[in-house]
Amino acid sequence: MGASPSSLPQKSIHEFSVKNSRGKDVNLNLYKGKVLLVVNVASKCGFTKANYTQLTQVYSKYKDQGLEILAFPCNQFLYQEPGSSQEAEEFACTRFKAEYPIFQKVRVNGPNAAPVYKFLKASKGGFCGSRIKWNFTKFLVDKDGHVIKRYGSTTTPRAIEGDIKKALGET
Repeated sequence: MGASPSSLPQKSIHEFSVKNSRGKDVNLNLYKGKVLLVVNVASKCGFTKANYTQLTQVYSKYKDQGLEILAFPCNQFLYQEPGSSQEAEEFACTRFKAEYPIFQKVRVNGPNAAPVYKFLKASKGGFCGSRIKWNFTKFLVDKDGHVIKRYGSTTTPRAIEGDIKKALGET
């Protein structure tokens, strides 16, 4: 359901290409063997400060063990990411010292949702079914590109460290 009969559904996030903040294609197979935390971000949300701060902390702590954070700016929720993709990247990198990739702005819900988000939502539904409820919804993806778990906006990055460690193979 949701895929045209002529196309086979993707089985891994590694099968997608996305665009970076400057519009250049990035093939997500680049991240094979890494644990991914995929997040829809916004610069003017009530969850912005806590999430960006903790995303930076978690990334700094686990990047050398194989964690990558993939941030996708999204303006679908009360227009809380109003600038360009490059402005969203500059905000995250300057204000919150983000060292992980900030990609091009995407839609996460509706018919024009980015294909990678259609895959993520189909893999793990949430409180609102497959719809993303708000900014800073997070998907934890294993080293093989399969979604392990989905977290709502109120679940902070630090609160899921145990799941990240488990996915990285730590005890």
